[in-house]
Amino acid sequence: MPEDFWGNAIFSVTPTILLGLIFWFAMRAIIRADRAERQTYSQIEAEERARLEKRGDPHE
Repeated sequence: MPEDFWGNAIFSVTPTILLGLIFWFAMRAIIRADRAERQTYSQIEAEERARLEKRGDPHE
């Protein structure tokens, strides 16, 4: 009887753990991609501002 109990317990918890891990990896990838995109956007924006300051902004 204990063998059946532990076997059933493992087989019933395993899919939940696997789906949780897949979800965690997917969310981690999304958050890292967003962080990298924001960093790249900030870098491009800083370069554009420096370029505009260098040549003088005609809107001033």
